[in-house]
Amino acid sequence: MSRTVTVAATQMACATDTATNIANAEKHVREAAGRGAQIILLQALFETPYFCQKPNPDFLQLATRVDDNPAIRHFQTLARELQVVLPISFYELAGQARFNSVAVIDADGRNLGIYRQSHLPDGAGYQERYCFAPGDSGFKVWNTRYARIGVGICWDQWFPECARAMALQGAEVLLYPTAIGSELDDASILARDHWQRVQQGHAGANLMPLVASNRIGVEQQDGYAISFHGSSFIANQFGEKVEELGESEAGVRVHSFDLAKLEQVRSAWGTFRDRRPDLYTPLTPPDGTPAS
Repeated sequence: MSRTVTVAATQMACATDTATNIANAEKHVREAAGRGAQIILLQALFETPYFCQKPNPDFLQLATRVDDNPAIRHFQTLARELQVVLPISFYELAGQARFNSVAVIDADGRNLGIYRQSHLPDGAGYQERYCFAPGDSGFKVWNTRYARIGVGICWDQWFPECARAMALQGAEVLLYPTAIGSELDDASILARDHWQRVQQGHAGANLMPLVASNRIGVEQQDGYAISFHGSSFIANQFGEKVEELGESEAGVRVHSFDLAKLEQVRSAWGTFRDRRPDLYTPLTPPDGTPAS
């Protein structure tokens, strides 16, 4: 018996006004839903321009508590109306800590829970360790109406351990909202293709579809300027890109997968059957040296 799910990648430029960004994101969600998408991914931190280019205490005030976040409230209503699943990226305030987080909104509008970004970059233009605490949620998966999904955030996408942890917990689709663009300390580095290939590897290694949504446009902050790569895409279970947006193109891409068929592929391939966790102890200590 088939079990088909249709997923969507989206991308857009971000304005300085939150209400404008939420309205533009809603436009993309409605377009994707109109094309049959059931799980729709928006980019990371889409409520505002990317505010981590340089340390600035003013931007710390953008963080909101889960129950007070305008994007979560707005898209809970929209998810219920359209009967779609929406992972919503937001800047979370929890106690005195701030996190780069995603709220997973199910098709009935319920918030199924929060994932907090585990890996944080700290380089020119991407000084996220100033803005965020390292996530304490651990890697998670959610049983949504249409599929069991795993969601990582931005820098998480460079770490195979994140994708594998979600796959081992039973994820059927991997999703990565992100914000990636030019490297300010070395203009010769063009990360777009590398970024895509790494995530295609996650899809292929875990034999499951992957959706990545990035932003577009040039954003300036205190003398810095990042040109975001766009190029949001959907990869199939073999890591092949089956849908892709351009580097400066606002829009939506959708694709359907038969999850029952993909489970048969994963089971037959042996990738999980043939794992050797007893040999993976170098993955745990920071320096790769197992305890004696």
